[in-house]
Amino acid sequence: MSKIHPFKNHPFKVINDESMKNMIESIKRYGVITPIILRPREEGGYELISGHRRVYASNLAEKEKIPAIIRELDNDASVILMVDSNLQRENILPSEKAFALKMKMEAMKSQGKKRYKTSRQIVGKLEVAEIIGHDMGESGRQIQRYIRLTNLSRELLDMVDNNVISFNPAVELSYLKPEEQKAFIEAMDYGQASPSLSQSQRIKKLSQEGKCTLEALCAIMNEEKKSNIERITLKNDMLRKYFPKSYTPRQMEDTIIKLLEQWKKQCNREQRL
Repeated sequence: MSKIHPFKNHPFKVINDESMKNMIESIKRYGVITPIILRPREEGGYELISGHRRVYASNLAEKEKIPAIIRELDNDASVILMVDSNLQRENILPSEKAFALKMKMEAMKSQGKKRYKTSRQIVGKLEVAEIIGHDMGESGRQIQRYIRLTNLSRELLDMVDNNVISFNPAVELSYLKPEEQKAFIEAMDYGQASPSLSQSQRIKKLSQEGKCTLEALCAIMNEEKKSNIERITLKNDMLRKYFPKSYTPRQMEDTIIKLLEQWKKQCNREQRL
């Protein structure tokens, strides 16, 4: 265990949650069942490629040894293996996925340039994104959208991770300059609201036009969103069983209003008794 060193710029967080506590207890009783993957370091020891949670849990379980597979890997292959092994986890934060996919894309582009020195194969961002997306069951465009999140400030990324800002609006906001992102956070606080996709798209357009001022951002974030207006929707199929087949939607609506008025009058009478 003392010879293991962490992966440089590892994008995935190890959280000491209930799942980790269960893993620690399991390791105390049975040890680590699935070996971790390491690669030798030139300066001595081994770099951890896959198994960060197992190593973390083993340290807390006070284990001195851990089963491992040692592979001779270059930097690009190490990054790809590290990302692929961690993307299989169930709970991954958007920021973790974003930085991991960016690292993988850069590694694959580097591999492609080394392999095809006189060719343009596997050098374009969309080409690499399509390859990555194919393995994950996602489109290349979606992979690129995730990578866009790496352009957000740490504060905005935390909001995305904590579901304060949704994924699609966050992608649009990633086009803002650093100073504009800082102003946007102030505008969010001013409006006490999270941005909708429509608002984020308009804010992105303001930035492209050079009009993304704090005043303009506050005006947008202080708007009342349609989604915030309370509505009750009654599906047609659910209502049909209470009305004759000949009734039109308008007749159904009129009948419902009349019945509600009668119910309200009855409630008022009961309150006076």
